[in-house]
Amino acid sequence: MKNKINIPQTPLAERCRPKTLDDFQGQEKLVGLGKPLRTMIESDTMSSIILWGPPGTGKTTLAKIISESTQSEFHQINAVSSGVKEIRQIIELAKKNLEHFKKTILFIDEIHRFNKAQQDALLSSVENGEIILIGATTENPSFEVIPALRSRVRIFVLEELSKNNLQNIFNQALTKDEFINKLNIHSVDSDFLFYVSGGDARILLNILEASCIQEYEREEIVISKEVIENIIQRKNILYDKAGEEHYNIISAFIKSLRGSDPDAAVYWMARMLEGGEDPLFIARRMVVLASEDIGNASPNALLIAEATFSAVDKIGMPEGRIILSQCATYLASSPKSNASYFAIDNALTDVKNLPQYQVPIHLRNAPTKLMKELGYGKEYKYPHSFENNFLQENYLPVEMKDKQYYLPSENGNEKTIKERLMNLWKGKKKYQ
Repeated sequence: MKNKINIPQTPLAERCRPKTLDDFQGQEKLVGLGKPLRTMIESDTMSSIILWGPPGTGKTTLAKIISESTQSEFHQINAVSSGVKEIRQIIELAKKNLEHFKKTILFIDEIHRFNKAQQDALLSSVENGEIILIGATTENPSFEVIPALRSRVRIFVLEELSKNNLQNIFNQALTKDEFINKLNIHSVDSDFLFYVSGGDARILLNILEASCIQEYEREEIVISKEVIENIIQRKNILYDKAGEEHYNIISAFIKSLRGSDPDAAVYWMARMLEGGEDPLFIARRMVVLASEDIGNASPNALLIAEATFSAVDKIGMPEGRIILSQCATYLASSPKSNASYFAIDNALTDVKNLPQYQVPIHLRNAPTKLMKELGYGKEYKYPHSFENNFLQENYLPVEMKDKQYYLPSENGNEKTIKERLMNLWKGKKKYQ
């Protein structure tokens, strides 16, 4: 029988964390030779940046490498547990450092969890260079970071780790970690290990270490699919947020909503949730579908989808699954129309391909005396001055006066819209 195992207090993922760019795996477009982030680090010319990418792709590791490779004082906080008070304390320290010509880097993990007030507190110091901000986020900065802060930083997008990257990380753990290296590991189902990690190096290493500890008493350690499934305490759900199955299942979900099948929709949504998909990703896609595929056939669909996104963001999981299900079943059961979608796409096509015709003179704004003398707005007829607050007038460029983009369907609320427009524009526009 083997001696009692002495498990290191520090997790394998932390023990294997690269200390230099040469040991770092992945993100060659950012840290390869001559690439922008490597150049900034090696020349010690860091500016404020946000690292956006999936979990386990190296955001924190890059921040730590920057802290070791640049002549700066480094502070790290987590947006979940830190607030404005701590930020201001670090900013005060940074101001004192500047007096001694020393730079200060503030690394904020999960910066997307900062609210607007917390992000606002960073603006002045980032803009005037008191601190160099490094933010890490798994969420799209366009949605989760305020515009004022986005405009003051460079955003670097981190990609999913490739199988080759994961293999290198795995090999380094087996050969270089003192604890793992001493174990008699006979075989590992590495393909399945890579698969269940979902491209997340941290998860990969945590599962590897836990599997080794579980199987430690055996003469030869065999880390099979069954061992890995036992470690993660469930059969693996066939869903890889990085790979083809991610796109297949979200496609099936959207097509089920569009096809008015609430049963299929909640099934595919359950597959995503059980597979670890971000619930806000699902909610965001439903917001788009509410306009693209339902539109004015049921205008409440957009309101419900938007409310769902907000509610799930505030409440989180697991309760958020109920809200997502309510929205998905409502959208799937709603009448459908893509008329709004086609309207804007057809209009954009004309804007790109046709000449930029002038605004008709009766529609122009006339804020100055000269413009009024030139006749701007002179022939404009105010609809509210006419019966039923309407008159048949041309609001397009003269060259396009017969163009139509919005053609309402016969479905749901849009049928009423269509009937009203047919009555108003009788003899001018065709809705058949």
